[in-house]
Amino acid sequence: MKYYSLNNKNHQVSFEEAVTNGLAPDKGLYFPIEIPKLPQAFFDTIESLSNIEIAFEIIRPYVGNEIPEDELKKIVTETLSFEFPLVKIEENVFSLELFHGPTMAFKDVGARFMSRCIAYFNRNKNQKNIVLVATSGDTGGAVASGFLDVKGVDVVILYPSEKVSDIQEKQLTTLGQNITALEVDGVFDDCQDMVKKAFLDESLKHKNLTSANSINIARWLPQMFYFFFAYKELKKNNKPLVTSCPSGNFGNICAGIIAKKMGLSIQHFVATTNANDTVPRFLENGKYEPKPSIATISNAMDVGNPSNFVRILEMYDHDLTAFEKDFSSYTYNDEETKVAMKEIYTKSNYIAEPHGAVGYLGLIKELKNHPESIGFFLETAHPIKFLDVVEPILKIKLSIPKQIESVLNKEKKSIKISTYNDLKNHLLK
Repeated sequence: MKYYSLNNKNHQVSFEEAVTNGLAPDKGLYFPIEIPKLPQAFFDTIESLSNIEIAFEIIRPYVGNEIPEDELKKIVTETLSFEFPLVKIEENVFSLELFHGPTMAFKDVGARFMSRCIAYFNRNKNQKNIVLVATSGDTGGAVASGFLDVKGVDVVILYPSEKVSDIQEKQLTTLGQNITALEVDGVFDDCQDMVKKAFLDESLKHKNLTSANSINIARWLPQMFYFFFAYKELKKNNKPLVTSCPSGNFGNICAGIIAKKMGLSIQHFVATTNANDTVPRFLENGKYEPKPSIATISNAMDVGNPSNFVRILEMYDHDLTAFEKDFSSYTYNDEETKVAMKEIYTKSNYIAEPHGAVGYLGLIKELKNHPESIGFFLETAHPIKFLDVVEPILKIKLSIPKQIESVLNKEKKSIKISTYNDLKNHLLK
């Protein structure tokens, strides 16, 4: 499989090049030159397949022969070493829990897959790669865990000071070894802009920079897996499927749409956002107008200019009419999110954290347009990651899972920076 830059279709690279470079030289995100269709027999028998077997069949054409099948199976097996339960919330409404991995966030899947791909590509090399990543919350911890002690890789994580939860900060600042955390005086968009600028800085070319944000295809493509896993469980209901994704950088919903293009039967997608409403506004007025991000209680979605939206538009040939047949986007503020968290807990005794609650709200709204359908929303992180929000709203005390307990008493180590030059000087050192 070749990958082209969304800024120049003639610029094409291999899977390995796309993974190790992250962004194209012209600033474009990489995209596969074709989206393969899976055979109908795959969907007819999907209930009989394990999650690992499903994931292997999905990802194999995107990797091609660049990683041998036995190695790719090993990578997929190590990536999916935990469960993805689908929990019934109410009639025709389910939560797909993506937080049972080592850092208790959906990004464990992409981070683990990408780290193992890079480890394979580095197996016979003496060079170092620097994985440079911006995080608004869970990406940092997942990348730190996924790349910890990976041969030939140093990880540099940029995060906005005082705008991630205490637990998220602990997960990305306490591991040490090949992981460095840079605490940025700004918001997530500032962190992401610094990362993008570094990739285009000729004076840093020799540092072999790559990204572990969802702009990187190896971080993004494995997020398709979730939607196939949910379909496998819900297929027996014989109803059309609607899915709602709490959306920040739009990587999950973008992966869901590519799954649909591969043949997965999903009737409609809902991108549900918090106050950072760039995409809902675009669907209202046809104008894509990013704005500075706004801090909310669902901080991992505090993104004013979502990187992956351009990939979604590419899949619909920038045809807004065709796009809107498959896609809706709604926005909810913090107060609406808090009300939803209380309602879910009162009705179903289910603890939804803020991002999941936003996804729930979008799903409930969209199901009114599809009364014959069944729906699931993505619950992207364990409630403990946001205990400062969840506990006072629901008036409960959360128990600390072992994955989180292991980092709570570790010492935070971060380097404070304010400007791109601060980042550049750190990388040059």
